[in-house]
Amino acid sequence: MALPAPLHGVIPPVCTPLDPRGEIDTASLTRLVNHLVDGGVHGLFALGSTSEVAYLTDAQRGTALEAVIKAADGRVPVLAGVIDTTTPRVLDHARTAAALGADALVATAPFYTRTHPREIAAHFRHLRTAVDLPLFAYDIPVAVHSKLSPSLVRELAEDGTLAGLKDSSGDEGSLRRLLTALGGRTARHSGPAPGFSVLTGSELTVDAALLAGADGVVPGIGNVDPAAYVRLYDAARAGDWEQAAAEQERLVTLFSLVDVGPESEMGRSSSALGAFKAALHLLGVIDRSATAFPQRPLSDDAVAEVGRRLTAAGLLKPGGAATL
Repeated sequence: MALPAPLHGVIPPVCTPLDPRGEIDTASLTRLVNHLVDGGVHGLFALGSTSEVAYLTDAQRGTALEAVIKAADGRVPVLAGVIDTTTPRVLDHARTAAALGADALVATAPFYTRTHPREIAAHFRHLRTAVDLPLFAYDIPVAVHSKLSPSLVRELAEDGTLAGLKDSSGDEGSLRRLLTALGGRTARHSGPAPGFSVLTGSELTVDAALLAGADGVVPGIGNVDPAAYVRLYDAARAGDWEQAAAEQERLVTLFSLVDVGPESEMGRSSSALGAFKAALHLLGVIDRSATAFPQRPLSDDAVAEVGRRLTAAGLLKPGGAATL
């Protein structure tokens, strides 16, 4: 389907449920897509960090993306992560995504070896020329060790290379500088790149980003409570910043479930992704809460704590039934 310009709203990075063999559980993934679409989201980002894309084989990536596209059934656009170390490898993923029917691509800068901004620009331009789909840059320096500067992003926005940016840098000042360079809050879409979409991946400061002129959010915990992010977005669009802040504060409290896994026992990715999947399992959306190897599973106590936090958020009844 044609993407709106700019792409806007709530676009969750879709979790990837796994079966007992560690393969893609397409039935659970289909239910998850329906859970998200029924929650009112405006798009889906398949094969992002929350999707555990770095842990999946190429075949698993294809299976997961195909399942998301099929389940979405044209109701919302599907953005496909084509994340990999070098341009040729990213191109392989991009061509697969295009053949499967993805609506847009999401790519990081090249990584493993450090790259110069001119090399990063050439990478994105080559991808956009080779595969005729809208291309979104994914700024996540904690993973790729390169920060996309506001000046580089603006250059690639103005020349049409990039359709948008997912900013997961955690650098709120840099995001604000970019929004200002693109025209600021009041003139974002009459400035130098009128159709360019800025999406924040900082899910705890969405109200502030929207107030500054961002177009939407890509929230990992939006898998668990998509409707809350939609309410936040709708309140911001209506100028009801008090309601937007109230929704944001509730989501900040719910987000604390990402820390249920002790740091002495597992990495933060294992804890966060395990918590998202445990929550989805408790809500009856997916069949299993397993994460990809070698991430460590949450303990029974940690899963019970996830349940308590879902109950406190009003998503789970005290007896364990979902309130969705």
